[in-house]
Amino acid sequence: MSTSPVDHATAIARTEEWLEKAVIGLNLCPFAKAVHVKKQIRYVVSDATTPEELLEQLMDELQLLSDTPAEQVDTTLIIHPHVLSDFEDYNEFLDVADAALEDMGLDGELQVASFHPDYQFADTAKDDIGNYTNRSPYPTLHLLREDSVERAVEAFPEAEAIFEKNIETMEQLGHAGWAKLFARS
Repeated sequence: MSTSPVDHATAIARTEEWLEKAVIGLNLCPFAKAVHVKKQIRYVVSDATTPEELLEQLMDELQLLSDTPAEQVDTTLIIHPHVLSDFEDYNEFLDVADAALEDMGLDGELQVASFHPDYQFADTAKDDIGNYTNRSPYPTLHLLREDSVERAVEAFPEAEAIFEKNIETMEQLGHAGWAKLFARS
């Protein structure tokens, strides 16, 4: 990742493009479309350059999400282009994020999901197309409400099959299809 400042509007636009083309467009998350259409997604671009700064902002955003009605903000994407660009460091930070949830008494109310440009599932090769289900333009922490997740899972038959379906989708799309999805005209 570049250490030069990232324009917030550009970071949000690229993230929304990824959400619309990949997450919603490929139906990688059947729950994303409703909150996107209702404009219930909060996009936050972090200027943090250290994990400590990111943790502070994460905790602020967790509290804000907890204190805000779901009808206004159902979920938050914290886009952090200047910190945790190394996937292993990012992955380790997720334990810190989970500990923060517990320390704040929000475990069971909120959860943190993960997206990263170099996302890699355990026991997969770095270039395995299945990893692209969680690859975003920038390192991103996704803050979710547990009750929203539960309602979505109840409404979606066979929610446990989403992961396998996503892998199949990505295998059919392939690397060339993924690149074409985001090709600039």
